[in-house]
Amino acid sequence: MPFNAPYAFMVSMDVQADKEDLFNEVYDEEHIPALLKVDGVVAVSRLKTTPATLSMGGEEHAVTGEGLPHYIAIYEVESPGVLNSPAWAEAVEAGRWASQVRPFTTNRQHVMRKLI
Repeated sequence: MPFNAPYAFMVSMDVQADKEDLFNEVYDEEHIPALLKVDGVVAVSRLKTTPATLSMGGEEHAVTGEGLPHYIAIYEVESPGVLNSPAWAEAVEAGRWASQVRPFTTNRQHVMRKLI
């Protein structure tokens, strides 16, 4: 899938097992729609770690993502400044995310990357 913006803001995290259904529901139905309304947010994709096997150098290697966050969201944005906008600040606190989901997430990582 090609990127549609010059920057990708990547948010990775784990979620408490008993909150996983709520996490996915709120992320898909509330959090992403709110952030897509922010000027400068072009697209959002979510990914979940899944085990695989990689053939390399005549050997097979397990690909597990061990130690890395289980979920990642990639926000395609026009500029890093989008994250400092009042609209972004409001959107990340909207709905049930801040009170019912965020407290049950761990191993959170945030990184901004520039498309090259």
